[in-house]
Amino acid sequence: MTQNRTSMLDRIWILAVWTFVGFFILNLAAIVGAVAVNSVATRWLGTWLPKAYTWHWYADAWSEFQLGNILTVTFEVVGAVVLLSGLLGVPAAYALSRRDFPGKKAVMLLFLLPLLVPPMTIGIPLATVLYRFGLGGTIWGVILANLVPSLPFVILITIPFIDQIDQRVEQAARVFGANTLRLFTHVLVPLLTPGILAALLLVLVRTIAMFELTFLTSGPTSQTLVVALYYAVSAAGVRAGQSVDAMAMIYMVTTLVWLVIALRFVNPTQIVGRQAAARD
Repeated sequence: MTQNRTSMLDRIWILAVWTFVGFFILNLAAIVGAVAVNSVATRWLGTWLPKAYTWHWYADAWSEFQLGNILTVTFEVVGAVVLLSGLLGVPAAYALSRRDFPGKKAVMLLFLLPLLVPPMTIGIPLATVLYRFGLGGTIWGVILANLVPSLPFVILITIPFIDQIDQRVEQAARVFGANTLRLFTHVLVPLLTPGILAALLLVLVRTIAMFELTFLTSGPTSQTLVVALYYAVSAAGVRAGQSVDAMAMIYMVTTLVWLVIALRFVNPTQIVGRQAAARD
């Protein structure tokens, strides 16, 4: 009797979970589908589907919002943030993992703050400092602003991967004459590749979607796609909704393309598997 009751509760729980997941997916698909259909619709008023379809809204959005320049800036910002986060974050993570020094816990807490504090809270004083030094409104100001949360993100994700590496591997490399640079580039980086790629993948997606810091520090020539989309929606004047939806679809497709490219080099299943194997 007890087993039947437990089995019934398990089935109800599984049904409830799948119902919630299905409802969420259905709503998400409906929202994205409505934007996608409206971006190619001529007129869509009071009917289930538009009366006709056209692609000219994408051409209008491309020319009206100067999406060619905006996409170029977006790729430059994302590429620079990912590259600098890796070059600076991985050595810093190694130092924090392998070295003990006074105030280490305070340093770790300092790295946590940009991830815990809302972006708008740190964005306003950060933008003030950047404008005071002439970097506000420039692409370098946007890159530096996005590095504030991205660099600690890489450090905190990479540290557990470094902790899993047996220090005897490093000692053996030292015995065979490897200096610090060769040890890091020829021994540690190959072992840390899954962790580094996972961290940089998350930084890539985070930077594309980072609105607050980019909005506060960008100028007319240094806007990324997410900021340009906000201005397209909120700017004064009469603007066709289909054109804005076309721009939103371009933003979504751009993000998906970056994510698909990154996933060709990073397999989350392999990362989890390697972590489990290292613990065993």
